[in-house]
Amino acid sequence: MNRETLTGLLKKGQIILAKAGIRDAGLDAWLLLEYITGKSRAYYFAHGEECVTEENAERYLELISRRAGHIPLQHLTHQAFFMGYEFYVDENVLVPRQDTETLVELGLECMKTLENPHILDMCTGSGCILISLMKELPGAYGKGVDLSKEALNVAMRNARTLEVAERVEFVQSNLFAEVRNTVYGTGDMKENGVKGKTKDIEKVTEHQNNNGNYTEAYDMIVSNPPYIPTAEIEELMDEVKLHDPRMALDGMEDGLYFYRAITEEAQDYLVPGGWLLYEIGCSQGKDVAALLQKEGFENIEIRQDLAGLDRVVLGRKKLQEDEYV
Repeated sequence: MNRETLTGLLKKGQIILAKAGIRDAGLDAWLLLEYITGKSRAYYFAHGEECVTEENAERYLELISRRAGHIPLQHLTHQAFFMGYEFYVDENVLVPRQDTETLVELGLECMKTLENPHILDMCTGSGCILISLMKELPGAYGKGVDLSKEALNVAMRNARTLEVAERVEFVQSNLFAEVRNTVYGTGDMKENGVKGKTKDIEKVTEHQNNNGNYTEAYDMIVSNPPYIPTAEIEELMDEVKLHDPRMALDGMEDGLYFYRAITEEAQDYLVPGGWLLYEIGCSQGKDVAALLQKEGFENIEIRQDLAGLDRVVLGRKKLQEDEYV
């Protein structure tokens, strides 16, 4: 039996994906070939007639078949690149998108003057936002919260791989529920969900909230929550509606449920002058900004991504009166 060459196998993959209606069929066919063979593009162009082992050819065509079924490329390779870092992803988390880098970049801008910022990432998913912030802010400490234990396992794996596990913890919680119940200053932290190494208790800032209870206070809360209105999920491309976790997509009836829920409690978990940053759908800027204004945030802005679309809403908790200059 004649063995496939790199060129022949790539062409076969491109044809299969194109017939299946896969957007960027040529690119995806190439990326899967590179993943299976470990051969770079430069190597391919110099050695296109090199034969591929039978085992690699079979593995490649199997992945091509699965990609033709609209399984996301990143779920097949378990690789996603975000902020210049490689993250592990699977069917339990959303694939990190370049648009979300806008949120991280603005978070870095807000924290640039702080030596040891404490950051809370609500709806952390793969952990790509929080972990990227930890990589860029070597003095920072972070907590990632998600309802999905499977997603938290992915986030913890990424934190270990990218060597920030010493500075983060991950908590399984329905928004602030378990964050609210965490007790500080009494020894070990309460175990919730999947956690990294517990950070030094003395480095935690406490804050008395409006109910008179003490909670950990953060310099910044970031969130890329589910924001697709329920009725619109069925209109999404197959890769998203069939293979991304629905709970990471569904923002309830108007897509604003999680923005309301988080914003209503966020001030109890922010230091005076702390920041709240959201990724948003491109048509949600004014509505989310209005939610922050209603809850008393200041310096509210809507920022755009590289495509010029509204992508982030941010606002700042008021400073204490005696801190105004």
